[in-house]
Amino acid sequence: QVQLVESGGGLVQAGGSLRLSCGASGRTFSNYVMGWFRQAPGKEREFVAVISWPGRRTRYADSVKGRFTISRDNDKNSVYLQMNSLKPEDTAVYYCAADLDWSVWSGGAWHGIEYWGQGTQVTVSS
Repeated sequence: QVQLVESGGGLVQAGGSLRLSCGASGRTFSNYVMGWFRQAPGKEREFVAVISWPGRRTRYADSVKGRFTISRDNDKNSVYLQMNSLKPEDTAVYYCAADLDWSVWSGGAWHGIEYWGQGTQVTVSS
C-alpha cells in the first residue's frame, strides 16, 4: 500500500519556525514531483510549494515566497517544508502530495494529483 505520511506540525507563535516532513512508503517516488498544499477551516485547499525530480526546480505560492523552503531527500524517499517567519494566516492542515506530472500543480488541476498524505495541523498563534 502506497502511503505519504506527514509529521512535524504543531503549535507555534507568530514569527516562529516549523519543519514539516513527508515520508513515502509502499513504492519509490523516483521521477515523482512532490509538494505541499494546505487547507484552512472554511477555505479551499491551496497550493504551497512544489519540487521537481530530482530537485532542481521549485515553485512557491506568493504568500509563502521568501519564508518557506521545500527540499527533498531522494535516498530517503522524503520531502520537507521548512517554514520560517510564520504568521497566523499560515494556520491550516498541511498535505504532502506526489504526482509524475509537473503541470497538475497549477490552477485547479491539483484535484488529479495521484498521491496524498493524511495531513498535519499547523497552528500559528498571534
